[in-house]
Amino acid sequence: MYTKVFSQQRKLKQHLLTHSKEKPHACEICNKAFSHRGTLNEHLLTHTKEKPHACEICNKAISDRSSLKKHLLTHTEEKPHSCEMCNKAFSQQGTLKRHLLTHTKEKPHACEICNKAFSLRGNLRRHLLMHAEEKPHACKMCNKAFSHKRSLKSHLLTHTKEKPHACEICSKAFSDRSSLRKHLLTHTKEKPHACEICNKTFSRKGNLKVHLLTHTNEKPHACEICNKAFSDRSSLRKHLLTHTKEKPYVCEICSKTFSQTGNLKLHLLTHTNEKPHACEVCSKSFSQHGNLKSHLLTHTNEKPHACEICNKAFSDRSSLRKHLLTHTKEKPHACEICSKTFSQKGNLKLHLLTHTNEKPHACEICNKAFSDRSSLRKHLLTHTKEKPHACEICNKAFSLQASLRKHLLTHTKEKPHACEICCKAFSQKGNLKSHLLTHTNEKTPCLRDMQ
Repeated sequence: MYTKVFSQQRKLKQHLLTHSKEKPHACEICNKAFSHRGTLNEHLLTHTKEKPHACEICNKAISDRSSLKKHLLTHTEEKPHSCEMCNKAFSQQGTLKRHLLTHTKEKPHACEICNKAFSLRGNLRRHLLMHAEEKPHACKMCNKAFSHKRSLKSHLLTHTKEKPHACEICSKAFSDRSSLRKHLLTHTKEKPHACEICNKTFSRKGNLKVHLLTHTNEKPHACEICNKAFSDRSSLRKHLLTHTKEKPYVCEICSKTFSQTGNLKLHLLTHTNEKPHACEVCSKSFSQHGNLKSHLLTHTNEKPHACEICNKAFSDRSSLRKHLLTHTKEKPHACEICSKTFSQKGNLKLHLLTHTNEKPHACEICNKAFSDRSSLRKHLLTHTKEKPHACEICNKAFSLQASLRKHLLTHTKEKPHACEICCKAFSQKGNLKSHLLTHTNEKTPCLRDMQ
């Protein structure tokens, strides 16, 4: 047990009040009470907004001498208070005290409403504003209100575009220290937050919290427009943009707009042609990490996403979603020129090229042009004579997977395409189309006559 000593009896008396918790000096404006008159005097300056103590180095004005002393240490970079456990040094004793709680894991300040506990009284005060839904700090530029003063400070930098916190490794700059700290983890690859259920690790505590909801299937954040629920606020905010149709993020190169900053970042890679994510098996590179993950499944032949209707399995969720449209027969994407509808937006884009007759993808060997990359890739196989798709029954090889599928019908004798007029069945859709012309008395053009 330590015995604190004082040079003056007056100071001892003041110190004893910290043990008795007496606060005999009350503020007449807001009724807040203090143990010392000097502390009350300093508090009164927060009402009058007086700041009589100025820093001689940077001219910053401060309301009390104590805060000025602390501020001066930011210029001298002195850190006289050291942690005995990890040797981390601090400029202020109060900061050291707060730091020690990270070692002891003490959280002495509990919320009376939800019982959440905090290591610091200031954090509890900020937390209480969430319950009261008070947002006393308003931005003078856009009137957006915040519950915490520091949140307002960070927000103001979005108007001034200031980014005073730079990464020493890659020079990327950030508007606040918190974002810089999170960014540094991308260099160190540290993931100190582990899930106790599946052991998955995360660089940020917030990401772990969101991940835990995948185990409980909780989705506490619901959309007020369509009632769709989400596990985190961020996903809900992104979803709301689908209702408002807002696309606030603009590409500076081609002026294309996006609803999410992440989508803009991915789009920018199409201009730079950067593909930073390389496959370790075949060296194929991708602009997005998600695409690399999907590609890796082509090597392992894993197909973890199965259709609940027909049990067909897919390597990625996106392909499963597209497949489900074949069951629902939904075609939500309509052509504004001829009203033809499509199940996928990409197919609509390709179709639009048939109206404009654009063929932006040209073969480097014979200059034949195509409206889409897929058709160009198929065409290139006619030059390379590659036939990577082999029939397991008779070993006949084909350049296209679709050709192999058609060929397999010759073995199974399946004829899935039936004529609705005479019930005659065909193995291929093209043959059915030709047959239908016999009912309309139209004749198909003879290839021999065309030559």
